[in-house]
Amino acid sequence: MTDAPAPQVRVIGDNRTPLWGLTPYERIARIAGKAGLRMADDKAEGPLLLVNSCYAFDPQWLAFMLKRPEGVLTVDGVPAMALTADPAVQRAMAKGEVPKLTAFRSEDHETFYNQALRKREKPFLERLVPAAVPAIERQSYYGAYKGVTDLLTKYLWPELALVLTRLAARIGISPNMVTIVGAALCVWATFLFWQGHYWAGMGVGFIFMVLDTVDGKLARCTITSSYWGNIFDHGIDLVHPLFWWWAWAEGLKAWGRPLSEDNFVFVMAAVVAGYVLQRVIEGAFMRRNHLMHIHVWQRFDSKFRLITARRNPNMVILFFATLAGRPDIGIIAVAWWTIISCVVHGVRLIQAEIARGRGQAITSWLDEPA
Repeated sequence: MTDAPAPQVRVIGDNRTPLWGLTPYERIARIAGKAGLRMADDKAEGPLLLVNSCYAFDPQWLAFMLKRPEGVLTVDGVPAMALTADPAVQRAMAKGEVPKLTAFRSEDHETFYNQALRKREKPFLERLVPAAVPAIERQSYYGAYKGVTDLLTKYLWPELALVLTRLAARIGISPNMVTIVGAALCVWATFLFWQGHYWAGMGVGFIFMVLDTVDGKLARCTITSSYWGNIFDHGIDLVHPLFWWWAWAEGLKAWGRPLSEDNFVFVMAAVVAGYVLQRVIEGAFMRRNHLMHIHVWQRFDSKFRLITARRNPNMVILFFATLAGRPDIGIIAVAWWTIISCVVHGVRLIQAEIARGRGQAITSWLDEPA
């Protein structure tokens, strides 16, 4: 017994309206490539995933249709996608007619759970005309946003990052280029903290943190994410906070409020051990629960992710401490908050194990019916 051949993708129509600087054909080809599918030539045989170029869609719709052979996805009664080997379907779609296949109304499938981005969402499927481009790009951008993240990423700079993401896409800046600029700013901020220039360091760090959002959104919106780009971006995210906290503690000497030797040892032990242990706990939770993040288990976990001791919430603590003229108290507070956050995560891991022992399924509250 052999597996059925993977469908090839064919674009119906010749819409030229660009989205994120890409023509519909270019965007569909990139989405298909990420799904491991080839674009069909004129001689292609077998099943075809037919995509109407008059509509812009979230990549989740492609995954949706791949599970529905001999089906057609409609929006407002117009065929947007169809998966079939019947050549007559292509002719029908070119005329805007709904082919005689099993119909799936997009209006009836509005909410999906996106495990990668930790959220329930309504994937966009919109008619692509020039006047609609700004609104569709906004939907695409926010669709690429993680649903469970820290308070700064979620509430403070999404609109600024949207402007920068659009600008980067228009002028052809790649996500990796944004990451490289961000990495340079990250190193610069580290040296500024080391010298006790906290306000300048936080200014440079703020730009870096915004760009840290932009590169990921740009990659998702332009369908240009890559394995090595992801490694580079996440590697920087994983390593640099510890250098920032170390540099901050060292910079207190230049500021004029150096930590005592005991306090310095406590701070560094807490932030390093706590940071590493918290990551270990998160990894253990994922391995024990089918790669589900600890932050999406229950509503409490998603709410706590807003403020847990990661870089951005810690920077809020340091900002207000510096505003009060006490950056030394700020880094000590970061150390204690790291310990508290680590304890909370440890307790949640233990609670999940107890629940598993009682036969309870550990599933995300986001995966529950809306």
